[in-house]
Amino acid sequence: MQEIKTDRVVIVGAGLGALYAALKLAPTPVVMISPEPLGEGASSAWAQGGVAAAMADQDSPESHAEDTLSAGAGTVDADVARMVTREARDHILDLTTLGTPFDRTEDGGYVLSREAAHSYARVVRVKGDQAGAEIMAALIEEVRETPSIQVLEGTMAVSLDTEGGAVTGVAITQSDADCSVSIMLRGSAYLLAGGGSGGLYALTTNPHRIRGQVIGMAARAGAVIADAEFVQFHPTAMDVGEDPAPLATEALRGEGATLINEDGERFMLSVHPDAELAPRDIVARAVFAQHQAGNRPMLDTREAIGAEIIDLFPSVAEYCARNGIDPVRQPIPVAPAAHYHMGGIATDAEGRASLGNLWVCGEASSTGLHGSNRLASNGLLEALVYARICAEGIKVQRVETQAAEINMDFKGTAKAPEADDVTRLRSTMSNNVGVIRDAKGLAEALNTLQEIEANAQSESLLNMCATATLVAACAFVREESRGAHARSDFPDPMPGPGKRSKMTLSEARAIRARVTAKTEDPL
Repeated sequence: MQEIKTDRVVIVGAGLGALYAALKLAPTPVVMISPEPLGEGASSAWAQGGVAAAMADQDSPESHAEDTLSAGAGTVDADVARMVTREARDHILDLTTLGTPFDRTEDGGYVLSREAAHSYARVVRVKGDQAGAEIMAALIEEVRETPSIQVLEGTMAVSLDTEGGAVTGVAITQSDADCSVSIMLRGSAYLLAGGGSGGLYALTTNPHRIRGQVIGMAARAGAVIADAEFVQFHPTAMDVGEDPAPLATEALRGEGATLINEDGERFMLSVHPDAELAPRDIVARAVFAQHQAGNRPMLDTREAIGAEIIDLFPSVAEYCARNGIDPVRQPIPVAPAAHYHMGGIATDAEGRASLGNLWVCGEASSTGLHGSNRLASNGLLEALVYARICAEGIKVQRVETQAAEINMDFKGTAKAPEADDVTRLRSTMSNNVGVIRDAKGLAEALNTLQEIEANAQSESLLNMCATATLVAACAFVREESRGAHARSDFPDPMPGPGKRSKMTLSEARAIRARVTAKTEDPL
């Protein structure tokens, strides 16, 4: 394999965490590995709700932290929650300085939306449902003008090289195919900021490349993975047959939109005191139950928002238009879809992974902020806070201020990922490791994943199998229901405080082997 050595910090990913970290590292030279042109293919750009921050006079970081702890159902790291919510305001002001056009009131304040499980309206938004795209646009413009940042668009990281428990390189291929020949890029330090795992499921709101690749490559290198079983299903993905599924942002419910079934029943009223603004896991399970009963759940914006939806929520209006839905006169069909992975590569308070010389931020990480159920709009906030923390930690050790630009010359035959196996994996995860789980389905999933992994030829599929195996194995051994992890055979949470899970891929494979052996020979 060809090797390239550089004094640059290598950042895997091109979403909000990656861009913000690259800017905070300046003037330390960095190189970003971006599968798509900047601004495309990253979950951050698709985020509709906004960034949660206590900006109102009556609100406080302490209240924000309490809501985060409550939503997380017993597995949130309280110290992390207090730190992140305390820093939120500063990051909103920083993004404003960088040019993010947040919605403002006539007196210059920030327009704030209330979303599920928040005690106050504290979600800072842009043009209603354009927060992710607009924040990304502001950061990309700044990145393009920063000479210390080099972006390798059209490249994708597929594996990590290690020595003595520390990362020493990252293998890069062209992103338009899984090349049989890759380049080993050896930098001064490594930051993984390449997204989550929603695309491991057949029904997801995530861009098509967000399929657990970054978590999987770290797991294959030996990194500890935390809270893998906690996958958040957004309750109001639009049920229109698209892959990925368009998202009907939670801010719609914050503005008063209601959930009804085909009989016109507002079913959340009997489920939770907060009705449509209950924690996401509760709403997702209620919508799922309506689906299972054949009652066709829908989001009704007609009375609460009416014709204003066109201007207030342009993305939702566009999604409706292309699917022949008039939200001013018709309710929007919805279904739960894999949306955000609370689990990921375990990090400490400084954003460090268990492998040396490796930092992680954004959805690929598991910092302890989200627990078993992420509080709405805390995802972008966490990416911002830990991008800065990681950048500061890297700068303590890496003080290079000059590095030549990298020239990549890929040579070799391209090999596409195994499409049929990818489809089989995604269907398996949706059918057996989805909104409601049980031992039988999880065992079937582990058995199928073992078969797919045994025949996998591409690095991409091996990374997907690694992350999927960790999700299923952790879900199998957590014999309780907690937050987004719901077991029909263990419907109640275990008594006492919740415990975070931590597991390596070798441990997950050992569980898979035991479960598979019992499935094949039940006697």
